[in-house]
Amino acid sequence: MEPNILLDALLDKAGMSRAGLATRVNEITRANERPSKYNHASVIRWLRGQRPRGEVPAYICDILSKRLHRPLKLEDIGMGQSGVPESAVAPLDGFIDKSAVLWRGDEQHRPDLRTASIITGLRAVGPVWEWENPPEDQDVSRRGELRVGMADVAMLRAARRHYEQMYRKAGGVATRARVVSLLTSEAAPLLRGTYTDAVGRELHRAVGGLVAIAGICSYDSDTQGLAQRYFHQALRMAKASGDRGFGGYVVGLMVNQSIYLREYRQALAFAEAAVRTAGAHISPALATEIYAMQAKAYARMGDHSGVHRCMALAETSSGQIRRDEEPAETGYVQEGLVEAQTHARGRVHRLATLTDIELRRGEADRAAATGDSMLDIAQGMQSRRLRDRMVTVRNAFSANGWERGP
Repeated sequence: MEPNILLDALLDKAGMSRAGLATRVNEITRANERPSKYNHASVIRWLRGQRPRGEVPAYICDILSKRLHRPLKLEDIGMGQSGVPESAVAPLDGFIDKSAVLWRGDEQHRPDLRTASIITGLRAVGPVWEWENPPEDQDVSRRGELRVGMADVAMLRAARRHYEQMYRKAGGVATRARVVSLLTSEAAPLLRGTYTDAVGRELHRAVGGLVAIAGICSYDSDTQGLAQRYFHQALRMAKASGDRGFGGYVVGLMVNQSIYLREYRQALAFAEAAVRTAGAHISPALATEIYAMQAKAYARMGDHSGVHRCMALAETSSGQIRRDEEPAETGYVQEGLVEAQTHARGRVHRLATLTDIELRRGEADRAAATGDSMLDIAQGMQSRRLRDRMVTVRNAFSANGWERGP
C-alpha cells in the first residue's frame, strides 16, 4: 500500500489530530446507529494506505470539508478509485501541501517512508511526461501570511550549495536529515507565503534544488523509493520554475537511479526526454553526464553500436564544458572530463573499481595500495552505497586469498 499523503496533508492543514478525526467519525456512525470504535491507531492505518469500509470515507470528507470550509471528494482525501495514476501537474497548492507532509514524515523517521516501494509502470514515467508536455504553469504567484522576496531565495540557494558540499564530503546518511529539516522549517513556510510570479519561479527553482539534494542523499542512503519521490517532487518544482535546464538535471538523476535499479530501457527513455525537452537549455556538463549514462545503459543491454554513438556524443559535449558557465548543480564538473565524478565520493567509487580490476589482473599488492587510498578518502563518510562498494572490495580480497586487504 502507498502512504495516503493527501489525507495526511489535509489533517495537517485542518489542524486536526488523528485521535480527533477518529472521535468525529465515531460520532457520525453513532448518530447513524452503526457505532464504530475507531481511534488514533485506526487513522494511522488509513494514513498508511488502508481504506476504511462502508461510508467512512464519505464521513471523513464531510468532517474535513466543514473544518476547511470547502467541499472535498473521495479523490481529495486519497480514497477515490484505486489504480488511477496521479498527475504530476497537480495544482501547486495541493502539491506543496503533499510535499510538506513527505518532508515532515521523513524528518520524523516515519517507517512507511523509509521502506516505501519503488514506483513502477505509468506512475514512474508519468512525472517525466507531464514535465515535457503542456499545460505549463501560467502564474505561480501566491498570497499567504509570509512575504517572500529574493533574499529568501538567496538563502535557499546558499543552503543548497552548503548541503551539496556536505554530501560530497560526508555522504548522504549524514546530510539528508539536515536538508529535510530545512525543507520543513524554512522552505515549506516560504512556499505557502506571498510572492509575485517572478519571485515564485525563482523560489520553486531554489526549493527544487534542495529537494533534489534530499533525493540524492536518499539514493545514497539506499532508500530508493523515497529518493524516487523526492526526484518527482523536484521535477514538479522545475516545471513551476520554468527552468528547462534544471528539469533536465533532475531527469538525469532519475536516469542514474534507473540504471542502478537495472531499468535500462526506462533509463534510455528518460535520458532521451531530458535531452529532447531541455534542448538548448541543457549545459555541456549535463549533456556529457546524460550521454555517458546512456552509454552505460546500452552497455548493460549489450548494444555496442548504442554505446559507441553515445560515448561519441559525450566526448563532443565534454569538450564544450566551461566551468564558470555551468549552473550550480553541475558547476563542479571540470572541462574535458567525460567521467564527471570529480568529488571525493566519486573518487572512492573509482578507486573501488580500480581495486577490483587490479585484483582480476593478479596485481594483489597494487590492489592493496589502491584499496588503502580508497579507505583514506572515505574516512568519515556515511553512505550505504559506499559501504556496499567496500564490502564488495573486501570480499574480492578474500576470494583471492589476500588477508591484508581492506
